[in-house]
Amino acid sequence: MQLYTKILLGMLLGVVLGFLVGPNSPLLPQDGARLLPSAAIVAAPADASAPAPMSSGVQRATILEQRRVGEQEWLQVEWRLTARQLLKLERDRDTKPDTKPDTKPDHEKTPLDPNARHVGWVQRAEPSVTTYSRLGQTLVDGTEWIGRLFLAMIRMVVVPLVFFSLTVGVASLGDLRKLGRLGGRTIGLFFGTTFVALVIGLGLANALRPGAFMSPDDRARLLASYAGDATQKISDAAAAPTLVDQLIGVVPSNPIGALAAGDMLQIIFFAVMFGVALTMLDARRSKPVVQLLDNCNEAMVMLVHVAMMLAPVGVAALLFKVVGSTGLSVLMALLAYSGLVLLGLLLHLALTYGGLVTFLARLSFIDFLRAMRPALMLAFSTSSSSATLPITKECVEENIGVSNEISSFVLPLGATVNMDGTALYQGIAALFIAQIYTMDLSLGDQLSIVVSATLASVGAAGVPGAGMITLAMVLTAVGVPLEGLALVLGVDRLLDMFRTATNVTGDATATVVMARLEGDALRLLDPSEDRARPDRGFEGRLDRGASPVRPDEPD
Repeated sequence: MQLYTKILLGMLLGVVLGFLVGPNSPLLPQDGARLLPSAAIVAAPADASAPAPMSSGVQRATILEQRRVGEQEWLQVEWRLTARQLLKLERDRDTKPDTKPDTKPDHEKTPLDPNARHVGWVQRAEPSVTTYSRLGQTLVDGTEWIGRLFLAMIRMVVVPLVFFSLTVGVASLGDLRKLGRLGGRTIGLFFGTTFVALVIGLGLANALRPGAFMSPDDRARLLASYAGDATQKISDAAAAPTLVDQLIGVVPSNPIGALAAGDMLQIIFFAVMFGVALTMLDARRSKPVVQLLDNCNEAMVMLVHVAMMLAPVGVAALLFKVVGSTGLSVLMALLAYSGLVLLGLLLHLALTYGGLVTFLARLSFIDFLRAMRPALMLAFSTSSSSATLPITKECVEENIGVSNEISSFVLPLGATVNMDGTALYQGIAALFIAQIYTMDLSLGDQLSIVVSATLASVGAAGVPGAGMITLAMVLTAVGVPLEGLALVLGVDRLLDMFRTATNVTGDATATVVMARLEGDALRLLDPSEDRARPDRGFEGRLDRGASPVRPDEPD
């Protein structure tokens, strides 16, 4: 069974289990309660003047009983204190701000019992109190580590792989004029497709107006449910550097520090400059260094193959958490917005990328997508273009025939600055939030969205959720209330999966276009050849322990 088939089965398994046995599954008893800080636990129903003891900071509790008092529904909940809460209570008991410290000897103090069960009542009122399945949450908590381990193993090789492959790619070009030509074309194509994506997104949002479909009740509920998360995103956006700081920050003051911190723009700049320096050296001196880096690059590729053994299980665990933790009520409230984002991504995929692949790269777009299946499925399930980078590089080289020199330059750059799916989503989200607040954005405001979203997408981290930080910067540029982020946070993780797959498709599209313009003889790997010749495709190498055969090497 081929890798993409295994990943697809893992995705399906995760989605099905998420709906059937996830925390929000309608098939399981909703016997747990999630409590926001605004939820007050009291000693008796309808008695707000008597807070239950030991109830401060409780986030999850077990539901024991449901009781209606007048028009209000109350839940009797039970909870235990976590180790962190016990330590905090011990500290507060010894030193309280408004009272004298407890000066009793330690052996006379009453110890807090970590096994004690505490009981209280809380009014059932969304969004401060919501119910969930404790069994489903236990399953998510017990399997989440598998997905995190898989992502960690992939990310482990991203930084060295980008550095080694990009340095070797630049050094292998041999001609600085060719490097300048390739770099200029690549950056121009990236900005061009990002502009088109924003135009598509803004056009759809103006034509269909998704904000008109959300009721005031849904708006209030979403704003209250995700207010805390929105505040964190706003704080992250406020700490983001300006465009000038980003341009200056591209040059690392300490390349080793940039590698250790995983700063992709600085790593790319240093790798390009190091490759240029190797090109300018005498061949007798540079060749051993390039060969060493090339061997290190092949070792990183083999580590990716090792990590991909865990891919089906890791993907299933990731999707199980995402689908199981997303409530159907949130999906229904944001159905128009989510559907519009998906429609925009599909149009951009078919029209923009399909046109570039068909007319410039002169390849069948359907066959191109088929060749990119492993990378697209991994991008969809991980929501990380950076984590998908090694697989994307493998696919374009082995399944399409792109030379290592082109893929090593274009793909790392694309994974850092080419975020078409993110830009399109930001345009729709900005107008959607403005429509919810009944704000009519002028043509000038929408042009500001285009400019700010294009610039904000440059250097955006290729990790899950990074698009929300850049969206906060876009909203600020046009004066839309930043609290509106809470309106779209509920489905952001699901939409992030689709826009990441779009971003990776855009990187691969730019790579094959640049390869065709630079004279590479592109050839899509036939499925029957892939099965018969595993050394030419993505499958089977780990079992043999062989290094990949490049398209420009003899059979």
